[in-house]
Amino acid sequence: MSTPVVLISPAMAVPSSFYGPLVAAFEERGWTARALPRRGFERDLPRASRRHDWSYADEIADTQAAIDAAREEHPGRPVVLFGHSLGGQLGGAIQIGPRPADGLVLVGVSLPHYRHYPRIGLPLAAMALSMPLVGLVRGHVPKPWFGGPGARTLMNEWAHVVRTGRPPYPVQRRMTLPTLAVHLEGDGFSIAAASERFERTLVEPAALTRWEYTRDVVPEGGSTHHVLWAKHPRPVVDQVVRWWTDQANASTGGQEQTRFRSP
Repeated sequence: MSTPVVLISPAMAVPSSFYGPLVAAFEERGWTARALPRRGFERDLPRASRRHDWSYADEIADTQAAIDAAREEHPGRPVVLFGHSLGGQLGGAIQIGPRPADGLVLVGVSLPHYRHYPRIGLPLAAMALSMPLVGLVRGHVPKPWFGGPGARTLMNEWAHVVRTGRPPYPVQRRMTLPTLAVHLEGDGFSIAAASERFERTLVEPAALTRWEYTRDVVPEGGSTHHVLWAKHPRPVVDQVVRWWTDQANASTGGQEQTRFRSP
């Protein structure tokens, strides 16, 4: 059984370099891993501005190009897309498209409709309503707005998700390839209701495995925080390896499986 090639699609406003520990943890398990660049937050890419703007469609195209390149570079090996937050939203579009990855891992991924947030829902909605105006005036969405400095088109599309609870791209079918959704205990950004909304909208139940990363299994110095979990990612990587091995063994063993089980 060939080990996968893992492509890590970062969260909003998080550079690829942040995922060094995650790349290393996968490579320690014998997998090939690479963190993809996030527009606007890499040293060699321009920042968002009136002159430099982009959309979800542009980010999706970047991710698709990386998957296609990985297949050419590693023929015969499965490609697993590892989407963190925004990266998982992009992965949803890839997996319902014509050239999906062989599997998708979702960590802290949601459709953050403001109604799912009882304490901060109204401020979140207000921020989402203000983003189009801010982008128009400034040419981009600066700090301290969420995701800043962000591209005005992408952030307007994200704000539309907050206001409506709908994905920022058409969903004509749901994912049928293996999908592992990792829920982070206490994640204040991708809370359970918002994560489950994404999964109900985009993933066929038979393809979905859910796993909650709880604080009692966090290593020393680690966290289940929406972003900081990636500094000490070994429990998540171990879970991904177990999940992929289980579903691969079931497939090669000729077993019928209507739902991928959690270890």
